[in-house]
Amino acid sequence: MEQTVYQDKIAKLRAMLEESKSIVFFGGAGVSTESGIPDFRSVDGLYNQQYEYPPETILSHTFYRQKPEEFYRFYRNKMLFPNAKPNAAHNKLAEWEKAGKLKAIVTQNIDGLHQAAGSQAVWELHGSVLRNYCENCGAFHDMEYVLHSEGVPRCSQCGGPVKPDVVLYEEGLDQHVINGAVKAIREADMLIIGGTSLAVYPAAGLIDYFNGKYLVLINKSATPRDNMADLVIQGSIGEVFSAL
Repeated sequence: MEQTVYQDKIAKLRAMLEESKSIVFFGGAGVSTESGIPDFRSVDGLYNQQYEYPPETILSHTFYRQKPEEFYRFYRNKMLFPNAKPNAAHNKLAEWEKAGKLKAIVTQNIDGLHQAAGSQAVWELHGSVLRNYCENCGAFHDMEYVLHSEGVPRCSQCGGPVKPDVVLYEEGLDQHVINGAVKAIREADMLIIGGTSLAVYPAAGLIDYFNGKYLVLINKSATPRDNMADLVIQGSIGEVFSAL
């Protein structure tokens, strides 16, 4: 994008932010890639790496039940990033929340980086790798527990299998989380969608509940909703937020 056009768009975004009092941010994998967490669907993402099964198969409920050891081998290796730190986008959103401008974050990411940056009103559509529960007694185990276990992690209290609080393929989203996300989007006067190709449903369908004033899309590539937006910026979300 030409520099002057880009600067004009940043200025327009700044003006929209000034005017808005109830902002909601809807984010996808592109928000986390700048913290060093690979995106499944990008050119360098997990889909182009060799495993015996495609990631969508491994990260399915059926596979988890049938081949739990193989599931965990992949999960520890490709899904857990204990050293990842929040980037400019996470930090800016936390700043806006603190200032009372941003009312909620709706995220498809499972890395907990929004909370690490200080955000509190976060609706995690696909769960979080930071939470793991025993399937027998329900005891909580953190990410480190799973990371440093071998094979299928076993509960320290009852010996039952420990499952990540992550929505696998074939599993439904949490209704409480969906309700919270829908309410936040419905009440927003500005919705910023960032770092997502809007290809994953039902998550992407939640933006249909927005009927506020400004719809802004920030993503490196085009999305199916670009023609609906009041402002489209093709670029890195971290760079855009840093420029504000």
